[in-house]
Amino acid sequence: MEPVLCYESRNGSCLRTIYPVPMRVALYMILGVTVILTVCGNLLVTVSIAYFKQLHTPTNYLIVSLAVSDLLLGLLVMFPSMIQCVESCWYFGDVFCKVYMSSDVMLCTASILNLSFISLDRHYAVCQPLSYRRKISVSVVLIMILLSWSISALIGFGMIFMKLNIWGFEEFYYNHIACEGGCVLFQSGLSSTVSSILSFYVPGIIMLGIYLKIFLVAQRQLRSIQNASCVSSARISNASQTKATKTLAIIMGAFLSFWTPFFVCNIIDPFISYSTPPALFETLVWVGYLNSTVNPIIYAFFYSWFRKAFRLFTSGNIFKSDISETTLFTE
Repeated sequence: MEPVLCYESRNGSCLRTIYPVPMRVALYMILGVTVILTVCGNLLVTVSIAYFKQLHTPTNYLIVSLAVSDLLLGLLVMFPSMIQCVESCWYFGDVFCKVYMSSDVMLCTASILNLSFISLDRHYAVCQPLSYRRKISVSVVLIMILLSWSISALIGFGMIFMKLNIWGFEEFYYNHIACEGGCVLFQSGLSSTVSSILSFYVPGIIMLGIYLKIFLVAQRQLRSIQNASCVSSARISNASQTKATKTLAIIMGAFLSFWTPFFVCNIIDPFISYSTPPALFETLVWVGYLNSTVNPIIYAFFYSWFRKAFRLFTSGNIFKSDISETTLFTE
C-alpha cells in the first residue's frame, strides 16, 4: 500500500493510502450493504408508522423521530464516510465537510435525546398508567421531538461552524491536522469531554436509572396482578406495556453498547496526545453507526406490526385504498 497525495497539484494535500483492489471491493460491498440496510430499514419503519392509522400513537411518534435520525445518518453521514474510508480522502469540498461533521454530531445527539424521551414515555406508561394519556399527549410528544432536534442541531452545527471543537488549539489543528482532501472531526480535550458528557454520558446514565426504576415497578405490578383475581384485562394491558418497554429498553441498550467504545476513546484520545490509531478510531465510529442498522432488525424481531407492515409493502397490497385501516395487532 503505497501512500500518495489526495491532490497531486495542490500544496498541503493529505496523504492517500491506496488499498489493493480486492480489499477496496470488499470494503465497498460490506459498507455499502450496511448503508442500504440502514436507509431501507429505517425508511420502512418511518413509512409504516406514518401510513397505518393504528400506529399513530405518542410512543410511535418518538420511534419515528429515532428512525428518521438513523435514516439521515445513513444518507448524510454513513454514505460519504464509506467513500472517505475506502478512498482515504475527502473529495466533497470544505462546505459539505462541515455539514457532514455537523450532521454526524447532530444525529448521534438526536438519537440519544429521542431515546431519553422514549424512556420518559415508558416511565409514565408503566409507573403512572392512570395519568399516562393525560401527561403524554400528542402535543407533548411533538414538543419532545422539537426539543430533541433543536438541541441536537444547536450542538452539532454550533460546535463545528463556530469552531468550538478546536477552540484554543487552532494553531495545532491548522499546522498538524488540517490538509487538502481531509475531513476529520478534531476535538480538543475540553471539547471532547464536554460534548461527550452532554451528548452521551449524562443522558445515558439518566436512561439507565429510569429503566431500572421501570423494571422494579413492573416487577411489583406483575406480582400484585398475579395475586389478584378477575383481572384479565389488567393482565393483557400490563403484558402489552411490559413487552413495549422491554423492546425499547433493548433498543436503548443496543445504542449504549454500540456507541460506548467510541465515546470512551473520544474522551481519552486528547489526553494521550491523539495516539489512537486512525484505523481503530474509524472502526469504532462504524461500530457506532451499526446501531442505526440494527434498530429496524430489533423492531422486526420484537414487533409483529412491523413484520406485518413489511409483508404488506413487499406484496404490493399497500396500494389498496383501504389498507391504511388494516389492524396490525390486537391489544
